[in-house]
Amino acid sequence: MKFPIRCFTCGKIIGHLYPEYAKRIKSEQPKDVLDSLGIKRYCCRRIFLAHVDISSEILPFNEYSNGD
Repeated sequence: MKFPIRCFTCGKIIGHLYPEYAKRIKSEQPKDVLDSLGIKRYCCRRIFLAHVDISSEILPFNEYSNGD
């Protein structure tokens, strides 16, 4: 699914940071990336660490897709 715009717990806007996080996570440790992005609250950090993008797996089952 899509990454949330706001933290579910505290409401801080974090959605704009995910593309940078996803790009840098391939070569750096998650802790270092989150620290450099300024994500300090553990409620926000858990959203980044627990997010799994499954959009590509769900898309073939979309009833509105033109997959005749």
